[in-house]
Amino acid sequence: MRVLLGVAVVAVPAAVAAQPGAGDAASAAQPAVQPLPVVPPQPELLSDADAPMQWSKADADALLSLIEGIGSEGLFSSDYQMQGLAAAIAEGEGDALNEQATRSFSWLIEDLRDGRTPMEARKQWFVVDPDPDVLPTRNVMAEALTSGDIAGVVAKLAPSVPDYAALKQALAETPKANKARIALIRANMDRWRWLAKDLGSQYLLTNVPEYQLRLTVNNKIIRTYRTIVGKPGRTATPQLAEVVEGVIFNPTWTVPQSIVKGEGLGARLLANPASARAQGYAVTKGANGFVNVVQQPGPTNSLGLMKLDMPNEHAIFLHDTPSRHLFDKEDRALSHGCIRTEGAQVLAITMAMLGKGATKEEAAAISASGKYTKVPLQKTFPVYITYFTMGRDINGQLTTFNDIYGRDAPVLASFDQPRVSNRARKTDEEVVEIVDDLQI
Repeated sequence: MRVLLGVAVVAVPAAVAAQPGAGDAASAAQPAVQPLPVVPPQPELLSDADAPMQWSKADADALLSLIEGIGSEGLFSSDYQMQGLAAAIAEGEGDALNEQATRSFSWLIEDLRDGRTPMEARKQWFVVDPDPDVLPTRNVMAEALTSGDIAGVVAKLAPSVPDYAALKQALAETPKANKARIALIRANMDRWRWLAKDLGSQYLLTNVPEYQLRLTVNNKIIRTYRTIVGKPGRTATPQLAEVVEGVIFNPTWTVPQSIVKGEGLGARLLANPASARAQGYAVTKGANGFVNVVQQPGPTNSLGLMKLDMPNEHAIFLHDTPSRHLFDKEDRALSHGCIRTEGAQVLAITMAMLGKGATKEEAAAISASGKYTKVPLQKTFPVYITYFTMGRDINGQLTTFNDIYGRDAPVLASFDQPRVSNRARKTDEEVVEIVDDLQI
C-alpha cells in the first residue's frame, strides 16, 4: 500500500514460544574447521519432537562436552538442558537418551546456525536467513551421528567470516569481570549468525553505524566507500540482504506526490518554468490535473550520477549525491533511509565490470554521456545492509561503533532472558517504503 506520506506498510505475523535457559562464561577459542558439506533439504523428515534420533552413549558424551564449552561461541551451555542430558546419559542408552540428546542438539544447532536472539529483539531486521533450508537441523544431526564427529560437524556451522573470528578471539581474551564488554561481543557475534553462513565470494556489505561500504572478494576487503545513512527514527536505514541486478548511470528522480502535491512543489514549478528548468525538473500536467515532476539527470539530481538497482519492498538502494561535502562529517546519519555512497561513479563502473554488464571503457563512456542508462548485470551481486556495534573496522581493527539507532538494548536484554524455541524466521515489523531521499 502506498500512501501520500510516502511510505508503504506490510505486516507479517510471527509466533514464538519461550524455553528456559541461563548464562555462563566464555571459554577458550576452538580451532578452525573446514566448511560443512551442504546436504539437500529433506522435507519428508519428521520434526525433532516427533522422531528422536538414535544416540549412543559415546555420542551423547561428546555432545555434553561440546555444550559445556559452547561459551566460546558466545552461547550459554545452560540453554541446552545439560543436567537433563547428563541424567539421561547416566540412565544409559534408550528412548530417554534419544529424546534428550535430540532436543539438546537441535537447540544448539538452531542457535549456532540462526542466532539465539528472537526476532522481536532484532529491530528493523528484514533479512530471512536461508541456512535452516540449506542445512536442516536433522540433516546436520544425521551427519554428526554418522561421522561420530559431533564437535567437528557442529563447529562447521559457525560463521566463517574473519569478523566473527575476531569477535570470538576478543571474547576469549576479555576478563570475565568485564561483563559489559562480554555482553556486547556476544550480541555482535549473534548478529553474524542472523545472516547466511555463506555470504558469497563477492559481495557488498555496509555496516550502518560505521558509515562505510565494503566491496569484499573472498573475505578480503578490496575497496571501501564512506556512506551517509538514514536519520534515527522512521527514516532509519533497515537491515536487508538484497541483490544488485544492475547499475543506473545518470538516474532520473521521480518526485513523490507527497512533495509534488502535498508540499506544493508542482504548483510552484508550473508557475515558474524558468526555475523548473534551472533545477533540472521536467513538469507535466495531465487533463485530469495530475502533476508529474521528474528531475532529469545531471550533477544536481538528488540521486547524483548513479544508483545501484537492487529491487526491494523498502525501496532502499545505494546511490550518489550532489551534497558530497557531507561525507566529511563524522556523524553521517542524515538521509531519508537510502545509503548515499562516496566515490559512487567508481563504484558504479566497478560493479558494471565485475557484473559483466560493461567494460571499464564502456561504463566510463556511459557515465560521461549524461544520459539515463541502465546497465543490467549478467552476474548479480549480494548486498548486505548490516548493523554491528562491535567488529572489525575497514582497517581490520576490532572497535566499537556508536549505536545510532538504539538497537543494542533489545538484543542485550534477550541474552538475559530464557532461550526462545520455535522462533519466527520473519519479522512482524512494518515495512517502510522510502520513496524520496531529499538532500539536506
